[in-house]
Amino acid sequence: MGRFSIVFMGTPEFAVSVIKKLYNEEIEIKAIVTAPDKPAGRGQKLNQSEVKKFAIEKKLNILQPENLKDASFIENLKELDADLFVVVAFRMLPESVWSIPTFGTVNLHASLLPNYRGAAPINWAIINGETESGVTTFFIEKEIDTGRIIDQKKVQIGENETAGDLYNSLMQKGADLMYETVQKIFDGKVTSVEQSELNLTDIKPAPKIFRNNCKIDFSLSVSQVHNFCRGLSPSPAAWCNLLNHEKNEIKIYKLFATKKTTIRCASSLKLVRTANGILFPCDDYYLLVTEIQPEGKRRMTFNEFLAGNTVENMVLFGNSE
Repeated sequence: MGRFSIVFMGTPEFAVSVIKKLYNEEIEIKAIVTAPDKPAGRGQKLNQSEVKKFAIEKKLNILQPENLKDASFIENLKELDADLFVVVAFRMLPESVWSIPTFGTVNLHASLLPNYRGAAPINWAIINGETESGVTTFFIEKEIDTGRIIDQKKVQIGENETAGDLYNSLMQKGADLMYETVQKIFDGKVTSVEQSELNLTDIKPAPKIFRNNCKIDFSLSVSQVHNFCRGLSPSPAAWCNLLNHEKNEIKIYKLFATKKTTIRCASSLKLVRTANGILFPCDDYYLLVTEIQPEGKRRMTFNEFLAGNTVENMVLFGNSE
């Protein structure tokens, strides 16, 4: 592979794994493009992206444009004269940016495209009960996540695997895949295929998830509820309302760790205490919950929760929409 160069664009931890791999493999990095610092916390201290922290540590050139269509930013990119742009977990790029480099712009997506195009592919794959996922590298084109596919790596999804577990698995897979993709491009050995040529039917989307979409519907089967909870764990987290008859209060509870059971539900909305966790009634069987977070408190194990709560007095509230 000759001495070619890249500009890397990304923001969160998922992107750091990729830039770290490229840096360690001595790919020449002309600049890092990441999100502007944003105030966070009570003191509104400026918060740097995870990618920026890595770039500072390695003394890399950093660009943080507010507007990706800004003429001065685009001119800066052109002056860098990089051969390839590499994008991971960043914003949607205008054509005036992704069309700059000679070898094009490649993106890493945390799904097996064309399935799960969108902002939350990891969450939706688990929510939909998929047993397989993966990462895809592709050339960026005008429509988001629709460009020519270069390569893919698959991973299996376990029955109780959460979105957080899959995120960690795909993060390393993605780093390795992107390095292989960059190598192929620089070696002149890259091939790609139009997504439309894959002849997949019933392509599933992965739209952004909002808090209001995270309320659990216990009228569904235990399998569906289990997939929903683990697909949103640890963030943004699935939640429900519980009515405590003893305290005469309704609070929000987030559920993080769950398992399916084959225990038939009684005709009741009541929770049940067991030695292995708390049983929540679904349409068919009980869901076993082992990690929970009451409103205004920290995430805790079911034993910690039971030490201060009597679940026999608690029922699901407002479950039917």
